[in-house]
Amino acid sequence: MADFLLELLSEEIPARMQAKARADLERLFVAQLSDAGLKAGDITVYSTPRRLALIAKDLPDQTEAVSEEAKGPPEGAPDQAVDGFCRKNGVTRDQLEVRDVKGRATYFAVINKPGRATSDVLSEAIPAIIKAFPWPKSMRWGDASLSTESLRWVRPLSGIVAILGDDLVECEIDGVTSGYETVGHRFHHDGVVTIGNAGDYAEKLRACHVLVDQAEREAIVRDGAAKAASDGGLELVADEGLVIENAGLTEWPVPLLGSFDPAFLDVPEEVIQLTARVNQKYFVCTQPSPLQGRGGSRAAAEGEGNAAQSDRPPSQTLPPKGERALAPNFICTANIDATDGGKAIVAGNEKVLAARLSDAKFFWELDQKTPLEEHAKKLSNIVFHEKLGTVADKVERVAKLAEWLVSLEGNGFYQSSPGDTLHGEVSEAARLCKADLVTEMVGEFPDLQGLMGGYYAEKQGKSKAVANAIRDHYKPVGQGDEVPTDPVTVAVSLADKLDTLVGFWRIGETPTGSKDPFALRRAMLAVIRLVSENSLRLEMRRVFEKHALQIDNPTVDHGQSVLGLLDFFADRLKVQQREAGVRHDLIDAVFALGGEDDLVRLLAQVKALQAFVETPDGENLLAGYKRAANILKKELGEISAPAQAGAHLPSDTSDAPSGDGPLPTQGNKTLSYTPEKAEKALIDALDAAQPDVTAAIAAEEFEKAMTALSHLRAPIDQFFEDVTVNDSDADKREARLALLARFRAAVHQVADFSKIEG
Repeated sequence: MADFLLELLSEEIPARMQAKARADLERLFVAQLSDAGLKAGDITVYSTPRRLALIAKDLPDQTEAVSEEAKGPPEGAPDQAVDGFCRKNGVTRDQLEVRDVKGRATYFAVINKPGRATSDVLSEAIPAIIKAFPWPKSMRWGDASLSTESLRWVRPLSGIVAILGDDLVECEIDGVTSGYETVGHRFHHDGVVTIGNAGDYAEKLRACHVLVDQAEREAIVRDGAAKAASDGGLELVADEGLVIENAGLTEWPVPLLGSFDPAFLDVPEEVIQLTARVNQKYFVCTQPSPLQGRGGSRAAAEGEGNAAQSDRPPSQTLPPKGERALAPNFICTANIDATDGGKAIVAGNEKVLAARLSDAKFFWELDQKTPLEEHAKKLSNIVFHEKLGTVADKVERVAKLAEWLVSLEGNGFYQSSPGDTLHGEVSEAARLCKADLVTEMVGEFPDLQGLMGGYYAEKQGKSKAVANAIRDHYKPVGQGDEVPTDPVTVAVSLADKLDTLVGFWRIGETPTGSKDPFALRRAMLAVIRLVSENSLRLEMRRVFEKHALQIDNPTVDHGQSVLGLLDFFADRLKVQQREAGVRHDLIDAVFALGGEDDLVRLLAQVKALQAFVETPDGENLLAGYKRAANILKKELGEISAPAQAGAHLPSDTSDAPSGDGPLPTQGNKTLSYTPEKAEKALIDALDAAQPDVTAAIAAEEFEKAMTALSHLRAPIDQFFEDVTVNDSDADKREARLALLARFRAAVHQVADFSKIEG
């Protein structure tokens, strides 16, 4: 057994590509070993900006000898067939064996393959791995690059270290040959570093200021940045993405604390953080917040609920206002252990950041000189989609839809009407929500769209509700993002996403397979969360039908597009609820009743149904339902038309006889015979339960509806135990089938139990 080391040395590998490159190197190496019949023990993969490395433990000295057999043509077959079989398997005629196969003499070739030295396998595997490496972007270089057949690598490949045990694995590709020599840190070590074996690789490079372990460098960046901030009396804003990126940019990371002019803090904090993060890969820091917010910051002392958060991932989000404020400091990560303690490096980075922040401050001040209303007029110059018009067209549709949504009776928005505050704020926010798209700041930092509009609205003196709605109308942008709760924000956000969905459905641009170029799946999930988490009472069919009429020059029929949207709505709801732990079959069961598109009511019904079917009563009632449904399915075609029709509808018990007559009744029909005890018990249970279920559903008290249904569990069980449904007496048979149909109809008031698994 021996350990194997492979290092592929090159110019700088982009940090964003390194994690996948490590995974790809291991995958390709394992595949090459597997093809040769080899298997390693532990495999460790490293990356730095200049190298990819792999260490495989406990490789055998050689592959196992193998014997393979191949069945050929029968004895007496034409010479051409036999010779072809021999060529294919690399044997001669006299090496063939003849065996009996089902009474027929047949040729077999036995190919004995001796074991191969592992070093020989690796010599062939290394060039194959390099050629097959799937870099997202790669290049050719040198004179050989004139040929399309020349080697491609992420950056020019300059060296290969390949050592099995203490022995060199000889290989060559495109003029680059393997050896024992690599290089150390670009600035801290001159000359080559000679590696003896896999065991001394990491430590020899550490001595030359190269930390090959990505995880170790990440820990140094993470902990070092936090310490540098703490030593300065500050707190680091954690950002794991920056930790990974800085570790991928350095071989010897050294976090350093720098500062910038506090005057730049007049610029919104998110702008400063984005400038530092995106352009310079810097961390930002916070300090205790003053009692009053700065000019460019959101109301610090009061806080603003959920609307005060930005659309950034949680790892990049600044602490809540009133607790910490952005400090005029940053953490950069050097790739050198400087003799002056990093002073020159910090000074250089401070100068670069100051230039970046000067640009941001200029954009901030310039944008405020133009009112949002004037910015909004320029949206007519931006095409939203060639079939859906300009962004200005979209904004007008969004505004009209938002106004209509808040005007609906019982909608959950605190119903408004034209002229009142809510209606006016919704209208204003909707018409200004995209205005910042044409500002200089958003042109420089597209990720700040919405956020900057909110800031500019505040500066312009707009109400807090309008500013919040402009800032947060893109929310929620993902499954983990916060859902707005302010009525104005909710109305504008919902209208924006509904317009996108309806518009693209009307022009036939819908998601297909894995392709969703307009993020319509995400938009529908956002609609579901906005409606459900704010308990909005909206009939989705009505909403889709209403807004579908607002799309000019559609290519898809109005009714067809609405049905498509409803199906898509149901599909996304199942996905969202499945992730929340709700069974998809229960959603199907409620949807199957038809006509249910009030999301709040539907989810309440599904929740109550799930709680019920997971109880013993629910499980047994489901079993009884399925038995009844199976009998009806088998027998329904043979019963009379009136009974068949009645089997599909709940009985109307309001006009039923009192039962004091000569014969008992079932619903509104007098029986021609005296029912058996269990049969009468089920009739009585249905007479009692059906009105209770109907009343509970009308009152949206779904738990009570389930409780009423649970009273049918014992009677239906006993009915099947004691009563023969398919009786030889036609009247009894018909009546009992109708009774089962009543039972099924009673259950269908809550859900279609045939859709429920179990």
